[in-house]
Amino acid sequence: MSLFSRSLASPPPDAAIEIAADYVSVAVVVPRGQALAVQGCAVVPIPAGAVVASLTSANILNPPVVVAALRTALERSGARPRRVALVIPDVAAKVALVKFDTIPPRREDLDQLMRWQVRKASPFPIEEASVTFTPGVRSADGGAEFVVVTARQAVVAEYEAVCAEVKAYAGLVDLATLSVVNFFLGAPGVPTGDWLVVHLRPDYTTIVVMRGGDVIFFRNRPEGDEESIADLVHQTAMYYQDRLSGQGFTRAFLGGSGGGPRAVETARRSLEERLGVTVDPIDPTRGAMLSDRIAASPETMDSLTPLVGLMLRTLREPVGA
Repeated sequence: MSLFSRSLASPPPDAAIEIAADYVSVAVVVPRGQALAVQGCAVVPIPAGAVVASLTSANILNPPVVVAALRTALERSGARPRRVALVIPDVAAKVALVKFDTIPPRREDLDQLMRWQVRKASPFPIEEASVTFTPGVRSADGGAEFVVVTARQAVVAEYEAVCAEVKAYAGLVDLATLSVVNFFLGAPGVPTGDWLVVHLRPDYTTIVVMRGGDVIFFRNRPEGDEESIADLVHQTAMYYQDRLSGQGFTRAFLGGSGGGPRAVETARRSLEERLGVTVDPIDPTRGAMLSDRIAASPETMDSLTPLVGLMLRTLREPVGA
């Protein structure tokens, strides 16, 4: 699943870049035998207020600072990419699950139907939006659910412009948590049954419920405080049981850094108490080994998963497929 693909043909991107509210990160992920390896990476903090992710208003509020941080990250990672895959914050776009009882046979008709459906809930004119979708759960009667991502074209262009300033072309753009999901789908041993992904960032928390390889629930809350995390966990658990015929999770995974030193531990405790399952950390080395020169610090590991996830997708399957 992806947000926006810009006619990228082979070879795949040279590197993956994430522009978040609190840092800019870069990873170079390359094939190594039958596996993948992170050849270089770097995380550079940015000051508060330089990036303020929003669905409807400007996101890159201090472009020179963000561009400078990206240049530094590229230098530290040893990357000189011309083609990149780009990760942006979840709250820069809207994710919805849309179900149709009947699917039009022609792609053009499905595109029009999808835009007509999401325009009713769009906070901005649909003419200003990029709308992409990925097939999800199919029903026995021929219907299907789709994971639909809507974003203002102008907002996505702000993030792409940062890359353009360092002469890097962002051919693929995706959301942070969808990239984490792609990490699990691209790494060995995709969980079976119903499983949970919780992704914490200082400015938001996202919870995704998976059924095998399909997204069946996606919810994001902009606040990242302890109370909102606990509320989101509770609401998700109730919805899962009442509306999704949930019979319990086989696995649960927690990643990211959250908004403070206690955020991750608080979320882990809330999940385990509410769901009755062990919550495992998200380990990016499941999808790509680290080169010997990369120090596996908590900061590096937290930032690597979305980058590895997006590169797994681009290296394992044709971009735009």
